[in-house]
Amino acid sequence: MQALQDKKILLGISGGIASYKSAILARRLIDAGAEVRVVMTTGAQAFITPLTFQALTGNPVHTELLDTAAEAAMGHIELARWADIIVIAPASANLIARLSHGFADDLLTTLVLASDAPLLLAPAMNRLMWSNAATQENTRTLIARGVTLLGPDEGAQACGETGAGRMLEPEDIRDLVVQFANNEMLSQVAIPVEADNHVPGTPSDTPANQQPTGVKTALRNSLAGLHIVITAGPTVEPIDPVRFITNRSSGKMGFALADAAHRKQAKVTLIAGPVTLETPTGVTRIDVDTAKAMHTAALKAVEGADVFISVAAVADYRVENVAEEKIKKNDDNMTLTLVRNPDILASISALPDRPFCVGFAAETQHVEKYARGKLKKKNLDIIAANQVGQSDNPVFGSDTNSLDVYWPADGHRRIASATKKQVAAELLDIIAERLANR
Repeated sequence: MQALQDKKILLGISGGIASYKSAILARRLIDAGAEVRVVMTTGAQAFITPLTFQALTGNPVHTELLDTAAEAAMGHIELARWADIIVIAPASANLIARLSHGFADDLLTTLVLASDAPLLLAPAMNRLMWSNAATQENTRTLIARGVTLLGPDEGAQACGETGAGRMLEPEDIRDLVVQFANNEMLSQVAIPVEADNHVPGTPSDTPANQQPTGVKTALRNSLAGLHIVITAGPTVEPIDPVRFITNRSSGKMGFALADAAHRKQAKVTLIAGPVTLETPTGVTRIDVDTAKAMHTAALKAVEGADVFISVAAVADYRVENVAEEKIKKNDDNMTLTLVRNPDILASISALPDRPFCVGFAAETQHVEKYARGKLKKKNLDIIAANQVGQSDNPVFGSDTNSLDVYWPADGHRRIASATKKQVAAELLDIIAERLANR
């Protein structure tokens, strides 16, 4: 079942360059199972046309407060009653100000007042507009009324500046809407902080650039700025120039983690065995083939890294003597002598200044027993385990996955079956929580 199956989501779009991302968001919400209808302000239409959203959603786009084509010319009431959730992305500083003061001077603000559906706003504006006292006060007012703010994010902005105020990426907003719809704690929301009570002209123990600004982006599961090294895919161990030993790993889970980590603003190094997957945007990729090559690359990459996630299905053994020429089929039987490969995860977890270490365990039986055994034996911080070969969780080659995540002192959390991208995001949230606790 899709994560937003049967959910009716009203997507509001206010004026701002970030409105181009809203087209992607509309499709991502639909892909998750939602029915989406779009309302655009006049300012939004200056950046992107209603026809774009009509083509993407298959529904007419609403722009006028008094719609003669609507029942009794009161389209705002119809839409207000229809919506299960209202998401406004981007939410400009102007729109936030109008909502906080109860304005109803266009279709979008009017239907917000006329609806009892939960309201989620994804702010998008220049960093100084976001930090302005008026915007902060308006935001606090909305949060006090029960409005949920998704973001904003930090980073480069269209104006050429860098800082807080970017709209979250469409996939991140989609994931947060899914969490909200499932009554889960959101991983990236704006929360109010206490106002600065410092008296002007008197000394302060807190540097000026660390003083509270009224509202801040709370990254409950923040990995921003951390260096994360991830291994993914299989390794191949040659027998001769044309034959080799390998396994069924597709690399999809590791690549999903790399993509999700980059979206959470981490610096990501991805060490990949032989796979046919495209490198996620913003990720540094190192291609290897054998377990020994992956071992060497991983030891080098983790120098100074914050987190190491061992997702790769590394061959436990390699052929002791690899034939220089193709072995001819002369006998009914062929004997190969195998020797142990280095244990990459154990080597890194034993380093004196090691990163936070996360392992993966694919088991066919006694999942918790074997996973906790590896957790302790290899001195890991977290291990993510799954039972392979199940009808609802084939794992290898599949686009879905489910995990049981364990950590010391009997810690455990279940990640239910979902797309590997969604599972990756949730696992990274757990990693960030454990990092914070450590």
